[in-house]
Amino acid sequence: MGTNLHLVYTVFTDLSLRTDLSVPRLRTKRMDSLLHAIPVNGVYLPDFPWKCRYPRNEWTIENIKWKSEKKSESLPRPIAVCGPSGSGKSTLLKRLLEEYRDYIEFSISHTTRKPRPNEVDGKDYHFVSREEMEEAIADDEFLEHAEFSGNIYGTSKNAVKQIQNNGKLCILDVEMIGVKNLRKTNLNPKFIFVKTPSIEVLEKRLRNRNTESEESLQKRLARAREELVYGETPGNFDLIVVNDDLEEAYRQLKEFLISDIEALKKQKMH
Repeated sequence: MGTNLHLVYTVFTDLSLRTDLSVPRLRTKRMDSLLHAIPVNGVYLPDFPWKCRYPRNEWTIENIKWKSEKKSESLPRPIAVCGPSGSGKSTLLKRLLEEYRDYIEFSISHTTRKPRPNEVDGKDYHFVSREEMEEAIADDEFLEHAEFSGNIYGTSKNAVKQIQNNGKLCILDVEMIGVKNLRKTNLNPKFIFVKTPSIEVLEKRLRNRNTESEESLQKRLARAREELVYGETPGNFDLIVVNDDLEEAYRQLKEFLISDIEALKKQKMH
């Protein structure tokens, strides 16, 4: 632990001398976050969801393994939730957060797409440019990432780490490719797949939104068919929730997670 602290001070000392941060907005974010870093278990972690872009002989998030801290070791495994657009996944997760906000937290994804009306940067997504996203991906700052309809989406390593340091159950909302990529990491999450009873029900829900062109809708349906095949393959998910009735689907989701939530409640009591 002492070594990590020394390395962080090295970054603090050299910070004003670094001139190779090529993206001005990220440079400002990173410098400000480093200067306001808060000690966590004796290690100074910056409060931004990206790691610092310094040479690997200086400090990076990889110096702290996912399970190296005692606090992280006692936490339940993260939960990765996947499901086609229109499956009701977001509705279920929003309800879960409202009921258990003291014990769970969503990892906010990064995306290169433009914000939709009423979406808030840092709450719904971290909205960034393609240049910033590609730069961070090249620097191995993401656990998983995927591209759909010309936009990149991804989960940063530091975003998950921050939730673990907060002592909460981390929930990841990921695409099918994200599930596959997470299996290649040492994060070891549990996987949940949310689906509709049929592709016809899914299509009806998407059409009722009335937010997409026919071409865009057909792309989503084609993607959904692939996701359903993968989601229904035995062994790919720990739980499959068929969201035909919202109340029953939510009951199944809670039943799967309640032991982890109760464990966190006991930890907070002590």
